[in-house]
Amino acid sequence: MEPKQIREGYLVKRGSVFNTWKPMWIVLLEDGIEFYKKKSDSSPKGMIPLKGSTLTSPCQDFGKRMFVFKITTTKQQDHFFQAAFLEERDAWVRDIKKAIKCIEGGQKFARKSTRRSIRLPETVDLGALYLSMKDIDKGIKELNLEKDKKVFNHCFTGNCVIDWLVSNQSVRNRQEGLVIASSLLNEGYLQPAGDLSKSAVDGTAENPFLDNPDAFYYFPDSGFFCEENSSDDDIILKEEFRGVIIKQGCLLKQGHRRKNWKVRKFILREDPAYLHYYDPAGGEDPLGAIRLRGCVVTSVESNPDGRKSEEENLFEIITADEVHYFLQAASPKERTEWIKAIQVASRTGK
Repeated sequence: MEPKQIREGYLVKRGSVFNTWKPMWIVLLEDGIEFYKKKSDSSPKGMIPLKGSTLTSPCQDFGKRMFVFKITTTKQQDHFFQAAFLEERDAWVRDIKKAIKCIEGGQKFARKSTRRSIRLPETVDLGALYLSMKDIDKGIKELNLEKDKKVFNHCFTGNCVIDWLVSNQSVRNRQEGLVIASSLLNEGYLQPAGDLSKSAVDGTAENPFLDNPDAFYYFPDSGFFCEENSSDDDIILKEEFRGVIIKQGCLLKQGHRRKNWKVRKFILREDPAYLHYYDPAGGEDPLGAIRLRGCVVTSVESNPDGRKSEEENLFEIITADEVHYFLQAASPKERTEWIKAIQVASRTGK
């Protein structure tokens, strides 16, 4: 009997020979993880058995690389994977951990319906707390803060985090709030911005998180950036990054010159409405940007040359300047979600 498929999608995997990071199509089965060079490949490049394996998340072995997790097999072989954003990493980690636990207990993997239970005082779900903190209406407000002739965009202060935890009744007092905030910081749900908060993380302060109005922090997928002595041109350029992130993930994109398809990480922002795409294997700067104001986005069933396409789940973005972009999602559901999100952003963004 074939093992059941639990989850699939693009992740960036570190090679075991040359140690390079490349996007791969990953398939999680009940007993192991298969990885493919392309989604359309019929046979995998390799397989990682889960029996007896351990999972480490977050894995902070690679400095600036975020959302990394590690699987160590019984033969002490380490396999490193990088997700596009925090929620994606946590979803993979949950399912892999459950698959390993099911193997150990001789059980079949089965998803259970989840319902909110009463949280015990000593039990805190950091993932759920993080999502509450990011809530647009009731969460922590992201601001543009200035210090030492620098402008920190999309961030907030340490004391604001503790204020929110106390007022939201997530903690009983500020001291308990420091413990929770430090845990959020250690798990990668919060990131330090500025010299003061970074020095605390590096160990020069008594607590890694500071309940301080001069200590700045940001959410890892917020679009945070720091400006220093910017010219007018720089300010105009950075304007496209000020929008709120409403969707992100990996898609296949067709190149304009060679017409070849490559995996890219996409970040969709609204107000102003931009779709930035990045090399998922690394690099903080985008490879390009699609201005969405006034664009048209539709699903397509044929290649740009008009022939019937063998590729599935294609969609096209036509900008106001009549530049055509062809993208491919992993499933019909994902294609529909991206099209709807882009349509909303194009109508509301600047």
